[in-house]
Amino acid sequence: MKEELGVQNFLAIWHLRRKQVLSLVILCVISLTFSTGSVRAQTPHLAEVNFVITGRLVDSQGQPISTAKISLAGTGEENAHDAHDQETAVSSREDGTWLLSLPSLPSAEIHLKIERPHFKTVTIPFDNNILPQLEETRSHHVGDLTLERRITAGFWAATIIFVGLLLLIAFEKLHSTTAALAGISAIFIVTFLGQTLSSDLYIISFDRALTYINWEVIFLLIAMMIMIAIIESTGIFQWMAFQAYRISRGRSWILVLMLMGITAVASALLDNFTTMLLMTPISLQIALALRINPLALIIPEVLASNVGGISTLIGTPTNILIGAYADIGFSDFLVHQTVGVLVALIVMGGYVLFHYRAEWRKTSKDLSPKLYAILEKNAAIDDPDALWKSGLVFVLTLVGFVVGERYHIVPAVPALIGATALLVWLQPDVHEMIRSVDWTTLVFFMALFIVVGAVQEVGLISFIADRISHLVGDNLALGIFVMVFGAGTLSLAIANIPLAASLLPVADLLTGNITGAGNKALYYSLSMGAAMGGNGLLIGGEANLVTAGIVAQTDSPISFKEFMRIGLPVTYLTLTIGYLWLLLHFVIFGS
Repeated sequence: MKEELGVQNFLAIWHLRRKQVLSLVILCVISLTFSTGSVRAQTPHLAEVNFVITGRLVDSQGQPISTAKISLAGTGEENAHDAHDQETAVSSREDGTWLLSLPSLPSAEIHLKIERPHFKTVTIPFDNNILPQLEETRSHHVGDLTLERRITAGFWAATIIFVGLLLLIAFEKLHSTTAALAGISAIFIVTFLGQTLSSDLYIISFDRALTYINWEVIFLLIAMMIMIAIIESTGIFQWMAFQAYRISRGRSWILVLMLMGITAVASALLDNFTTMLLMTPISLQIALALRINPLALIIPEVLASNVGGISTLIGTPTNILIGAYADIGFSDFLVHQTVGVLVALIVMGGYVLFHYRAEWRKTSKDLSPKLYAILEKNAAIDDPDALWKSGLVFVLTLVGFVVGERYHIVPAVPALIGATALLVWLQPDVHEMIRSVDWTTLVFFMALFIVVGAVQEVGLISFIADRISHLVGDNLALGIFVMVFGAGTLSLAIANIPLAASLLPVADLLTGNITGAGNKALYYSLSMGAAMGGNGLLIGGEANLVTAGIVAQTDSPISFKEFMRIGLPVTYLTLTIGYLWLLLHFVIFGS
């Protein structure tokens, strides 16, 4: 009886659902039919393609030019009609190459026309050299064609918007995300409304702007934010702070070095922003109990977080940007940056001990029973099972970063797999995990990518790179110096994330122009400069501002002057060490 009821229920459900299933099948068949048809429509029949012209477009610095329009044009009305009959117009690819297929042999009065916004239009006549070769071999390779830049009103508009954006961020007149959104809004207003007045006001199309968003960076950040939120909830950082206090036995000069070490390592494995969110409240508690200035612990931790994160791909937002842009993997950062970072941290530790020497004399050499009890209570791991599971997945994710490089798997893939594995295995509140993702930062990144893409589109980046190229010539050592100290100095006033995003195309152009720069030394120089330079002033890095925001509610806020007094010397000390390491590693030993 039960079996009959089960069969009847199944048939009843099938009767209700079969129309939906059939509709879904029909939709799939229609979609496949249309997609196949569209592919066929886009693929010309071999019989229709009789003649082929190919070439490659580059700018004055040898960089490929994409999305340029290559078409036929005639000099007279009759020839223009003939060119129109050919129905040929193609766009150059990302590598600058293009292929134009002609159904018939063009006449001598018809010429190739190459157009691209922000570049001068080029025409190539079908002279006596091209036509005979086309007729004989049915193909002709034009070779590399260099398009010259045009400085238009759009160039100046984009430049003003870009500089305005940096100033708004530097002087905190608007939230960085709001400023970036205002930047892209201004760019699109000029593009779509301005070009009704003059075509020279064109900056970038919406579709083209979207291509500048680096989705690998966005998804890597999303995945890491979810993983960090889960790891943070285990209480591992509170446990580490307690162990540091216990081992140091309350001696503040030893404690600050240990806290700096913990912060540097945590920043390398997580990110400096999150690390300071976790370490600042703990350090405040310890400093108040020891009766020392909390800034004697907190500012050194901020400095260590900015430097420690340089050694890995995921340690700083700037490294994530650089790694995705230049195809630099997790192990690459470890190999090429770690030694320089360690030496910089050691020197920084020595300077911190000297700078705050008066504070270390205030503390006793014995443990505070009250503080010990508080830290011990807070350091309890409530869920050891979640800790070892999240730790295992995190380690496997790091392994995935390293192994993925060999198989050309971008870091976002193992990060997404790791985050998903934790969500499935531990099953935390998904809504809470989604809320833990810093969407404000992600929107900032996307808007920033578009703004930087716009100034790259109009030629500002090429202009800057050209000036730097003339300065450094073919000298890699000088190029590293300019990139390290240039980025480091600019980071004093400009937040290192937009700065790094702006200088990446410059590093790319210089890498192509300087002999020996193929080892990506200039990208590592940018990584060192942007991150270390963020230590100079309070506005130089995101971790600085986050930490300042936390302690602003206490009796010991971080003032601009207080941070600068220790930040500036540390910045140029570490920049010097970073430069010497890169010089030794890439130029002298030629790694």
